[in-house]
Amino acid sequence: MNKGLWKQLLVLLLLLVAFNIFYVASIPPPSAPLEISYSRFKQEVRDGNVVEVTVQGDSVVGRFSDPQPEKEPPPEGREAVVHEDFRTTLPPFQDPRLIDDLEEAGVRVLIKPEERPSPWATAWIYLLPWILIFGVWWYVLRSMRGKGGPSGFMSNFSKSGAKLYTQETSKITFENVAGLEEAKQELREIVDFLREPEKFKRIGGKVPRGVLLVGPPGTGKTLMARAVAGEAGVPFFSISASQFIEMFVGVGASRVRDLFTNAKKNAPSIIFIDELDAVGRSRGTGLGGGSDEREQTLNQLLSELDGFEPHSEVVVMAATNRPDVIDAALLRPGRFDRQVVVDRPDWRAREEILKVHSRDVPLAKDVNLRVIARGTPGMCGADLESLINEAALIAARENATEVSMQHLERAKDRILMGAERRIMISEREKRITAYHEAGHALVAKFTPGADPVHKVSVIPRGQALGVTQQLPKDDRYHYPRSYLEARIAVCLGGRAAERAAFGEVSTGAQNDLKQATELAEKMVCQWGMSERIGPMAFSRGEEHPFLGRKLATDKTFSEQMAWLIDQEIENILKAGEAAAERIVEEKRALLDKLAEALVEEETLDRERVHEIFGLDPKAESLEG
Repeated sequence: MNKGLWKQLLVLLLLLVAFNIFYVASIPPPSAPLEISYSRFKQEVRDGNVVEVTVQGDSVVGRFSDPQPEKEPPPEGREAVVHEDFRTTLPPFQDPRLIDDLEEAGVRVLIKPEERPSPWATAWIYLLPWILIFGVWWYVLRSMRGKGGPSGFMSNFSKSGAKLYTQETSKITFENVAGLEEAKQELREIVDFLREPEKFKRIGGKVPRGVLLVGPPGTGKTLMARAVAGEAGVPFFSISASQFIEMFVGVGASRVRDLFTNAKKNAPSIIFIDELDAVGRSRGTGLGGGSDEREQTLNQLLSELDGFEPHSEVVVMAATNRPDVIDAALLRPGRFDRQVVVDRPDWRAREEILKVHSRDVPLAKDVNLRVIARGTPGMCGADLESLINEAALIAARENATEVSMQHLERAKDRILMGAERRIMISEREKRITAYHEAGHALVAKFTPGADPVHKVSVIPRGQALGVTQQLPKDDRYHYPRSYLEARIAVCLGGRAAERAAFGEVSTGAQNDLKQATELAEKMVCQWGMSERIGPMAFSRGEEHPFLGRKLATDKTFSEQMAWLIDQEIENILKAGEAAAERIVEEKRALLDKLAEALVEEETLDRERVHEIFGLDPKAESLEG
């Protein structure tokens, strides 16, 4: 039956329903008996105004000889309703005079037996709830029986919920992954095994059953796993580890079994478990016991990894950014015995990533992705994708047909420093902010080893009233003590400039003090950069986002050592503050000049700062 005929039938049905509603509404309802009191009923009997009555239990229905109007006057515009019948209720006590009064008035009396439900109906009323309870219970037990596990609606509850990607639905390959050449090289043998498993079987070779991708968030671990499946042309089952965990114990283990069963049916295939630490965290830690849902799910996962055949063509890949909390049983040989590090890309890899993400974005001729890549140290693939998208949004808001270098720079500033907030502040507050940011820039210029200043602004961004952005010329992997001392001095440069210009400090240096103190604490406690303490490491200053293996951190040093640590941290901070104050005092004229330019122009780029300092605007950096 075509759709047009279905629509006609539906319209006809709606018309019939509407006609029935209006027809029923147009019929006047029958007048209900007039409810009267028992005392009035007896009075009407004495007055001879009752013709007959019908008694049924404690209910009396009768008829007036002279119809009676409503007791209340009707609303204006409506006729009064008169009633021929009436209804009343007998009192709970027997009235001996009632029968005599009815006989004297000549009223015809009809007695009907009281209606009572039949015994069968009463039995059904009592039995029906129990029948429903036992019926539901029987259905649940029947659904949970079976050789292959739960069936019926319980089977949907125990399904893994993994997303299946095939070569037709997902066409991601290594060409879509840029900047991870080392990781791709390690994973190529997985691709070769899935493409030609017979080649490995002939010589008895075994490909690792589990591959653990380790790296910071946003570096492309999930993308790399999908690229392996795309290169091999095999089904790809993707699931987050948190999807295994449910309120009911045993559901997670059932979902793990279902996932591996489906993967074996579609072999050769790849199972990818994202955020493995959600279910693979070390057992027996914290307050949790050994029989909770997470640990049962982990035990089932360990059993499934051991349950593969010697040449099973199913590869399990997982990703995590917390390898330190993964259970050791998962990392032993035969399970996740290979770890592939997916680290943050260097500037060359960032340039390739930018090229991949800008394929579908029209770029202007002035765009130089290498400059953008060098100016985004520490950014991962997700950050660079967001940068390109943000630049495209800015260009679209301005009705531009291409994304220019200016759009990319503005997008980079938004990601690194936060969005601009045009708030109204007083002239004095603006000058304080200008001197504070000028102090950072001045100390960064005249401190050897400090990162060059890229941009200075007194426009509020994020939670800050002003921002001084420093960008290194290249990526850093080692941080010498001189560089860290320079960073502390730059952090305290804004506070030193405020004191020199206004004779006092403000609360604007709160975040600077926090960063400088944390850096000094790590220098003393973790990196052995204190001459008095020497090459010793302490747990103080470490970050503990998870409780991990212990509920509390043991104190591994004495009170005397704690006092000495405090003294060394204080000495490093005071030395940095003294260096910043010395530079501000020596270069006071440049400080005033830079602050005045910030008040007038609000934002100064690298070339403009060079020009104020009397340097070549074309200089590569601000390093003195």
